[in-house]
Amino acid sequence: MPKRISVAAHLSPEELEERYRQAKDGIESRQYQIIWLLAQGRKTEQVEEITGYSRTWIYALVKRYNELGTEGLGDAFGGFRLRRQLNQGTQPLVDDIEQAQLWQVLQEKAPDGGLWNGRKVADWLTEATGTRISRQRGWEILREMTFRLRVPRPSHTKSDYFEQEAWKKNSPQK
Repeated sequence: MPKRISVAAHLSPEELEERYRQAKDGIESRQYQIIWLLAQGRKTEQVEEITGYSRTWIYALVKRYNELGTEGLGDAFGGFRLRRQLNQGTQPLVDDIEQAQLWQVLQEKAPDGGLWNGRKVADWLTEATGTRISRQRGWEILREMTFRLRVPRPSHTKSDYFEQEAWKKNSPQK
């Protein structure tokens, strides 16, 4: 039988519940909830099920809380601010200027005279940015820009043009 995890009594279960309910940050709220549930005597399996966090993360959080108290919870622990909410992520592959240039280029025919596709967009962007861009990423950029290929519907090779026009004229309109 595994050893039951113990939570240091920095705060009472009632104080933990109050901080859990009053937390403005989602991360801080979930972390107070985990500590509060464990302080009530709930098993780790129950806390995993309720919160969706893994056992490893729960143990790491409890260890941090036991060592640092409430300073160990939320995005601010140990005197350092993680600032997760301020993290902008990586730079976009194509900036606004390049995207505007691409949009103008897409209004014209592709360099080979055909239609634009992911490979052609990737080749153009690779040349414009100096960064190698894959075909798949070229296609994703086309989709992000809501660019649609304008291709006429295929017609049947044995269809009669005059018969189709007569059907269009006589068909009921919606």
